[in-house]
Order: sequence, then C-alpha cells, then structure tokens
Amino acid sequence: MLAWVFATFRTGGRVENRRGGSHLNRYRQIAEALSRHGLGYMVGIFGLEQFVPFHRGLFSHERREEPYTRPEHLRLALEDLGATFIKLGQILSTRPDLLPPDYVSELSKLQDAAPPVPGEEVRGLLVEELGLPPEKVFASFDPEPLAAASIGQAHVATLAAGTDVVVKVRRPGVVEQVEEDLMILQSLAARANRRWEVAERYDIVALAREFAETLRAELDYVREGRSAGRFAENFAGDEDVHIPQVYQETSTARVLTLERIRGIKVNDLAALDAAGIDRTELAGRAAGMVLDMIFEHGFFHADPHPGNFFVEEGGVLGIIDFGMVGTVDEATQEQLARLLVAITSQDADRLVDAFLELGFAKRRVRRDLLRQDLSRLLSRYNGLPLGEIPLGSLIEEALSIVRRHHLQFPPNLVLLLKMTIMSEGMGTQLDPGFNLTSALAPYAERLVMRRYSPSVVARRLKATGMEAAQLGLDLPEQLRRIAGDIERGDLEVGVRPEGFEPMFGRFERLANRIVLGIITAAFINGLAVLVSVYHPGGPGRWIGLMLAAGFATAAALGLYLAWSILRPGRRR
Repeated sequence: MLAWVFATFRTGGRVENRRGGSHLNRYRQIAEALSRHGLGYMVGIFGLEQFVPFHRGLFSHERREEPYTRPEHLRLALEDLGATFIKLGQILSTRPDLLPPDYVSELSKLQDAAPPVPGEEVRGLLVEELGLPPEKVFASFDPEPLAAASIGQAHVATLAAGTDVVVKVRRPGVVEQVEEDLMILQSLAARANRRWEVAERYDIVALAREFAETLRAELDYVREGRSAGRFAENFAGDEDVHIPQVYQETSTARVLTLERIRGIKVNDLAALDAAGIDRTELAGRAAGMVLDMIFEHGFFHADPHPGNFFVEEGGVLGIIDFGMVGTVDEATQEQLARLLVAITSQDADRLVDAFLELGFAKRRVRRDLLRQDLSRLLSRYNGLPLGEIPLGSLIEEALSIVRRHHLQFPPNLVLLLKMTIMSEGMGTQLDPGFNLTSALAPYAERLVMRRYSPSVVARRLKATGMEAAQLGLDLPEQLRRIAGDIERGDLEVGVRPEGFEPMFGRFERLANRIVLGIITAAFINGLAVLVSVYHPGGPGRWIGLMLAAGFATAAALGLYLAWSILRPGRRR
C-alpha cells in the first residue's frame, strides 16, 4: 500500500524524477528495509529486485524468543524508513476498511520519535522565521525539547506577559525529505498497480494522493493553527473543554506557538483516582465532547489517542495536537442518517443501499452476497435498541464486510469510524461499564429528525422538482445528440467483460503452449537439417558441440512443454 505524488520514471537503467535527480540510494534503503524485516515479497511487487543484495545477514533484526508476525515486520520496516513512512503507517492504521484488524492494531503502535535537533539549529530556524533570536522573542526558551518527533519537536517557553507556551518547530530539511519520499511512493504505487492485483483493486495510486494531501497538511503549522482556532470557536461556551490558544505573532508555517496544556493524561488511571476524578462521569463528558464534534460542529479531532487528552484541575478536558482533523459535511450526515435508520429498522435492503452509497469499488459488487452478510450482521443485534448495541464491535464487523466485498469508504468517513472506535476504547478504559451507543442514541435521533423533518423533506422535494423540470427541458436536446451520434456512427459503448477473465486466461495459456510447441518443433527440424548436411569430427568438431547444445535445448523445451500441460492444477 506504499504510494504517492509526483510520479517518477526510469530511464537508462537509473531511477529519476522529472527534474532528473537520482533517488537511487533511497530506493535501495526501501528495498533493504523491506527485505530485512521479512517483507521480501514486497520487493518483487514494487519492482525493486535490482536494489536488494541478498547476502548473509540482510534479514537480521533484534532477536527474541517468539517469531515476529508480518504486521510487526511491517511496523518495524516503516519505523526504519523514517518520517514519511511512519506517517504512512499511522494513516493506514486509520483505514480498517483496507487492512485486517491485526495490521491496524500493530500499525497504531508506531512510535514517532527521533533524535532532537541541536539547539543551535533550532535557534537559527527561529531567527529565520521570526526575525529575532528566541531570547528576544520569548521571556524564556528551553533549548532542550519537551518532545522530539520525525516532523517536528516541541520546546517549553514563556511569553513576555508570563504565559507558559509550547513552541513547535519543524525539523530542518524534513519537507525536502518528505517530498522525495512522496515522489518515490508514487512510483512504487504505479509499479505495484501493474504487478499486483490487490493493489490495482484498491487503487493505491489514488490512496497515495490522499496520503500526500494529509501529510502536507500536517507539515503546515499555519493550517494546524487554524484548526486549533476553529476548535476553540466551536467549544467557546463549554467550560468543560479547554482548547489551547494560538499565538499568531510567534507562529509561521514552520513554527507554531500554543498555550501550554497541563494536566493528567486521560489514561493515567492511578493519577486520576489520586486526584479524586470521577472516571465514570469523565468518560461521559469525553464522549459528549467527541459526539459534539461529529454531530453538532461537523469538525472533529481525528487522532484521539490518550496522549492528546489531558484532565486539568476541576476535571476540565484539555486537547492538543490538531495536525489530523476530519469534517462531516451535509452529504455525510445524510448518509449516516440513512445508515442509522436501516440499522434501527433491521432493513437489510436499505442497509445495502446505504453501504453502496457510502463506499465505492473498482469491481462490480455482488449485491445478493453483500445483502446476506449484512442480514447476518443485523440478526446479531435484532431487538436491541440503539443505545444497547456495542458500537465498536458493530463497526469492526461492518468494516470486515467492507473489506470482503472490496468496498472503500471516503477518507473522512473512515477517519470518523476510526475516531469513534478509539473514543469508545478510551471511555471503556476510564469506565469498564461505559457504552458509547448510550451517549450516541440522542445525537443519532436528533440527526435523523433533522434529516427527515418536514421542512427538510419539503426543501428536498422542491430541489428535486426543479431538477426534474430542468431534466425535462434538457432531455429532448440530449436525445437529439444521441440520435445524431448513431446516424454518424460516432456512438461507442464500453464493456468490461469481467466474467470472461478466466476464459481469456485459459486462451492465453493455450496460445503460449502452442507457440512454445511450434518453436520447439522448429528447433528440432532445424537441427535435423543441420545434421544431414554437417558431419561432426575433425576440424568441424565445434559444429558437433553446437549441435549437441541445440539438441539439449530442444529437449529442455519439450520437457517444459510436457510439464506445463500435465502438471496438477494446470489442466484447464
């Protein structure tokens, strides 16, 4: 699933980008990392065989008693390859519609840590971005980072007014490295699309573009600052939620200054208990905050892991890290309302329609098989009110069906589902008796009522009537054009013969065997003519050697032809 932007191409045996710069070393690093972690099969998929020196010790990694699983190998390989690939793994961990649960679970463990940038480099960057050294901009600035990741690192500072802040600084050179990796990933995606049916089925070139957009957004601190400001506006009247203030005068695309959030991490249960925090009540408020983001604001935090949530004095929830966000537009709300109505009414046909509207696939989806799977899913929760349905397991089972039928959901919807699962997990950690659907039920009811209220239905009917009227006006002209195309012979009809693919495969194998048989027969016939003309011996002994080699080649071709016809599993 590796892929992304600004395609690369190969000329003269070298790997180049469109400006002519070579990425040979980076290709070799990728190939070696995949092989070192037991992912050599991916080397062939991405066409990197020439960069892999299969020598002793290439696959070595940290020893342990139990063998590494494939998901673990993939995680370790991505960590080895640095910032871009770590972010790729983190994004893939939010795509349970594409990956099995064991891969999603393992990739969610990816640790985005890196050696800190030296203090002098940070000082130079701040001078370049803010026009002054940090001691002139801030009352105090700690050169030792609070945390260091692959894209940036955070420093504690104090403003002149005495406000404690955190200054996020983007690592020097990271944009250039990311752009190079994105070029390479796009090239790898294109190659995999040609070599691997699974890659073509899931259109990983398009997935690559989505990843590039997401990663570039995370590199842009101006955009992250705007997201923080939007969250602050949305929760302006809520005293239970604290969004850090953004200080624009000391923020740029490479530097972001935010109010410092202090508190207990939401997963530090011992500290919460020691502080006298009611964890059951906290779980309910956290769920309400998340559901407000989805159903009321249409703008949500897409990375709700415990490290981004703090409990401040008085039980106030503080949120940090706004690099990954998602939106819920009106169309998505409409689709979610239909999905909820189908689930609560146990209507399998309506649920199939909702799934097909939400997702898309490059191949034809068998509606009857999809209906069977969804009917079985609904039967497990038959008779349960919405508030008692275990949402996490329902979503995971639904996503398993999505993978089975090769459907893909829009990125924002997948982020929403992933965020919902993570939020339920966080709530359950705080309170083992927590059930997100109990908190979800009133929001869902309001959503359905809004989407199907008389005023909304009347507005839709009005819009539909206008569209129908416009169609009635346009239809005669469209029919006239089609009739003209038919008369001129310009009408073309495209057909995708998916059902004939096995037959075409058999014809291709049969044609290959016929060609091989003809070549073998011609080889033998030519050798017979040569033998009748030339008599080996004496000075012409080299001709005899050539004839012997020719007979050996003909025999090998004949044996291979017989084996390819007679071997088990190929008689078709």
